[in-house]
Amino acid sequence: MNKSGPHYGYVIVVCCCLIMGVIIGLVMSCAGIFYQPVSAELGVSVGAFGLYMTFVYALSFLMLSVAGRLLDRYSARWILTGSAAVVGTLYLGMSRFTAVWQFYIAGAVLGVSLSFLLYLSYPVLINRWFNTRVGFFVGLCSAASGIGGVVFNPLGGYLIKTYGWRTTYLIFGIVILGGVVPLLGLLLRDRPADKGLKPFGEKDDASAAPKAGMDYAVAVRTPVFYALMVFAFLMIGVSTLNLFLPSYITSVGYSVEQSALVASAIMLGVTIGKVALGYVNDRSSLAGVLASTGLGILGLLLLMMGQAGIALMVAGGFLFGWAYAGVTVETALLVRSVFGAKDYSQIFSNISIALALGGAIMAGGWGYLADVLDFKLILTAGVALLILSKIIGIYALRISSKTTR
Repeated sequence: MNKSGPHYGYVIVVCCCLIMGVIIGLVMSCAGIFYQPVSAELGVSVGAFGLYMTFVYALSFLMLSVAGRLLDRYSARWILTGSAAVVGTLYLGMSRFTAVWQFYIAGAVLGVSLSFLLYLSYPVLINRWFNTRVGFFVGLCSAASGIGGVVFNPLGGYLIKTYGWRTTYLIFGIVILGGVVPLLGLLLRDRPADKGLKPFGEKDDASAAPKAGMDYAVAVRTPVFYALMVFAFLMIGVSTLNLFLPSYITSVGYSVEQSALVASAIMLGVTIGKVALGYVNDRSSLAGVLASTGLGILGLLLLMMGQAGIALMVAGGFLFGWAYAGVTVETALLVRSVFGAKDYSQIFSNISIALALGGAIMAGGWGYLADVLDFKLILTAGVALLILSKIIGIYALRISSKTTR
């Protein structure tokens, strides 16, 4: 039964925020600041160096279905702690690399570790430890990665300028190994029962019956399972437009500084959007779908009209950030709403394959299209994909409501 004092689930939230804010903040949100200095020293193009991120996404894609089963079968505490230790060790190694192929190998190993840390850590643990306010805490943990990016990008830029990229990789690795890994090993627990607790929000008189929800074996045979994979693919596909927006903004006559202002507005939208979408989903999954896709559509339309003034660009970037936020938050919570909590980790890990695959394909795909098409046509395509995502989300929730009556 629940003990007096704050529920241990709050400690789990702190651990998830450490994973997302520090590890993902350093590894994913700060990846771009290394592209130019590393490629220049190694004597390769920025594109050739940046290819290591394709290995990250590709190995995450290959690993995710296995990762979900491993988290169900073995200790999430030690899997996540071990994965964090691998990432920190790789960053120490990257500070000594002398050839681009070494980064490709590191990217592959990073992809395996990030399949646990980036895609599954906080959705699975929050689902285990909380019966109420699940959406809010999922949004909060996911938002930590954006906060980490805001903090570590300028810090990393300063370190690179002052001490060089090798020392910066070394410092990032030490931060992960010395600051995050010991705390995860000390504080993480797999399930509330490990602390003699029930999930937060579960009544004391609740029976020990398993959580409600669809069996994994049944879920993978339903059309809605594959519809949600398409939803995830489309949402992350739209989010990767963010990689090309700075070039678009400068191409229509704005300065680099104004482009950076819009980029900051996008990150603000992502951070606020993740927390807000979690809060909204706790009250209505349908409202969450409509907010993430609808505000994203409005944001892209404002970006297309942004030549009329920088204020439109900034507002458009902020609203586009909500669609970006929906990639992780809305997908995770929509899967829970449709399939329940019973086999959540296995179901979500398989649907997350579409996130990794979509990131790998669309990040490059938009780039090729941008070479031959006016970027406003690409933004129009983004609007169309968000409309389709909204339709799929509504369909999934309606199917779920019919099957649970």
